[in-house]
Amino acid sequence: MVEFAANAGIVADDGETVPHGIERAADLGVDAVEFFDWESADLDAVRAAADEHRVDIAGILAAGAGSNIDDRDAPAAVNPYDRETAVDDIERSLDAAAEVGADCLIVTVGPDQGGFARDTQRRALERVLGDVAPAAEDAGVTVVIEPLNTVVDHPGYFLESSREAFDVTRSVGSERVQVLFDAYHQQITEGDVIRNLTENVDQVGHVHVADNPGRLEPGSGEMAYANVFDALDDAGYDGYVGMEFFATSEGTSVAEGIRGTLELD
Repeated sequence: MVEFAANAGIVADDGETVPHGIERAADLGVDAVEFFDWESADLDAVRAAADEHRVDIAGILAAGAGSNIDDRDAPAAVNPYDRETAVDDIERSLDAAAEVGADCLIVTVGPDQGGFARDTQRRALERVLGDVAPAAEDAGVTVVIEPLNTVVDHPGYFLESSREAFDVTRSVGSERVQVLFDAYHQQITEGDVIRNLTENVDQVGHVHVADNPGRLEPGSGEMAYANVFDALDDAGYDGYVGMEFFATSEGTSVAEGIRGTLELD
């Protein structure tokens, strides 16, 4: 049976903190949460709330160069000149992840740098991941790199293909460096979601779900998520599935979309 995570920032009301989001996720019957901005969060309060409500921290987003999506003027993990900054940003984020007991640290690798060949940028990313792998292993936290679609949501982002992401993590060769497979993004980029997930499940450290089109709740669009969840179970996936949608097709609350998603499994 798939274990789901909600995003604490999404389920919380405007102005509420991560601990409030953890409480709301627990009330929805979700076993785990993830959240984006650890630097502005009270990590002691986050850990206390997770313990109080018996909710695991599935993952957090890295800071700095580890969370760059589209800013070409900011450091990025795919820029060879930003290697030291990227390593530092990811390693200090690993410390934060370990502090709250997170399973994984989500890394977005940055936009295509333009002035560098694609192979050069990929090697830069592999070097950064190789550099941080020992820290991830020591912390017991899995670094997961996330491919994103460039057609609808993130034009110019460097890493769009799950296949390339799997090649990158295999080249690093650490069980603590894996891929965040976002089924919504990969449905747009390449399709064939179940095959790509199950044939590479050894490299999948975290999963995100939303339906296409619209990035709405699973069950609202073209993706047969009950089949996806069954395939993950059959393949032996033992990580979390993060529900990362920001609105629902019926205009109801995200909480209602989460309840519906839980019923699909």
